[in-house]
Amino acid sequence: MSSRPLNESFPPATVLVMAASRRGENDPVALLQNKSHKCLVEIDGQVMLERVVEVLIDSECFNRIYVSVESEDILRATPRMTAWLEEGRMSFVRSSGNLADSVLTAVDVIPNPLPLIITTGDNALHTPELVRDFMRAFWTHDEDVSLAFTRDDVVLRDYGNSGLAFHMLKDGGYSACNLYALRRERSLSAVRVFESGGQFGKRHKRILKAFGVTPFIVYKLKLMGLHGLITLIGRKLRVTIDPVLLNYPFGPIDVDNKNSFDITEETLKKRRGAV
Repeated sequence: MSSRPLNESFPPATVLVMAASRRGENDPVALLQNKSHKCLVEIDGQVMLERVVEVLIDSECFNRIYVSVESEDILRATPRMTAWLEEGRMSFVRSSGNLADSVLTAVDVIPNPLPLIITTGDNALHTPELVRDFMRAFWTHDEDVSLAFTRDDVVLRDYGNSGLAFHMLKDGGYSACNLYALRRERSLSAVRVFESGGQFGKRHKRILKAFGVTPFIVYKLKLMGLHGLITLIGRKLRVTIDPVLLNYPFGPIDVDNKNSFDITEETLKKRRGAV
């Protein structure tokens, strides 16, 4: 894969887009347009996965973009994505099992993969500015892992109907933005927490399985704020973790049902109208 120019303020980094679909054509989003794959639905006239990759390219934060998905054919669904593959602006890596297995498989096949930034193929509202803010925070600090969050009040001021599940902690509510960064080799131990599929805000029992009893009790009883809980989890995983707060109300919104699809399309139309 050829290297691409970067924003001068950022060192080289690799980004991995998780785009595999557990449900295939039976995914509720895929069913909206009878697509074979969720990431191939069109939102405001553009295939969702193409939009996600376009934002990563436009951010100028990455010299390599990989997409983890079942088949390379999925990445050739549009002329632009086909061109990106042939030009080396985007590369295919086969997904494997669950989310954690797919990340570790990608790490095994990508040459010198670290630092590795991970995002998902259904965050169609992310912008180059949001990505750059996350990367700026990542490069400013030195923790093993960085995780992006947005506060509930920031989301709810614009998206009161989002249906998001917030992590309610001692210092308020938070929602994850599907942006993760792994800085060094020992960071990979944290990937195993996603063996159950993640979505901890909606499925609290997965926190118990992934992190153990103490973090689960602290979480359920709201005994700590975000930084305290993240520090506790880091100790359990033997890594240091930096929670990055992003002040974008759309940051945590991914497309996983008709409501979030409608919200995303409406927002994209408004952006296009503003431009």
